[in-house]
Amino acid sequence: MLLLGVSAAKAQGGLIIGANMSNLYIDNVDDENSKIGINVGLYNRWGAPAGVGIRHELLYSQKGAAATYDNFLQGSGHYRFNLNYIKMPVMLSVKAGPLDIHAGPYFGLLVGANVKDVDSDGNINQIAELDRDDFNTVDYGAALGFSLGFTGGHIDLRYNYGMREIGKDGSFAGQATENAKNSALTLSLGLGLN
Repeated sequence: MLLLGVSAAKAQGGLIIGANMSNLYIDNVDDENSKIGINVGLYNRWGAPAGVGIRHELLYSQKGAAATYDNFLQGSGHYRFNLNYIKMPVMLSVKAGPLDIHAGPYFGLLVGANVKDVDSDGNINQIAELDRDDFNTVDYGAALGFSLGFTGGHIDLRYNYGMREIGKDGSFAGQATENAKNSALTLSLGLGLN
């Protein structure tokens, strides 16, 4: 029976191309602080073509947000946090016809970060003191989404809920982000390779 189950399992894989609408979630965040970034990589799903399987992906994912400031010394403006991750979600996938519902954890490695200060006049200033070393290099959280399959691929909509603070404790990054965590809504196109 086990051999029959293994032989019935089929791998389906391909490319993912999409976009994130990300934010940092804290008590006082609103949608005006969202950032658009790319989400590209590879996916694979092991399991019965109709039924339960495991879906995993290897992605390059741009996240971040903008945090607004208004004070006497700096004036007004906002910080743009640009965070680039290599991310791997591993999710349980349940298929019913063309619909695929999937959920599970994701793990990310921060490969690049920069913060820009955009003042009220629109001038952009690089904040040289902040780089990857000021942020937590590991991110993790939960992903929940669904796909609608078609011949040769699928369209994906997914929410990623981060559970790790992005800024290191005691650093300016931690203070500026008020210990915020990643949050992203992702819309992707998956193109099958088999």
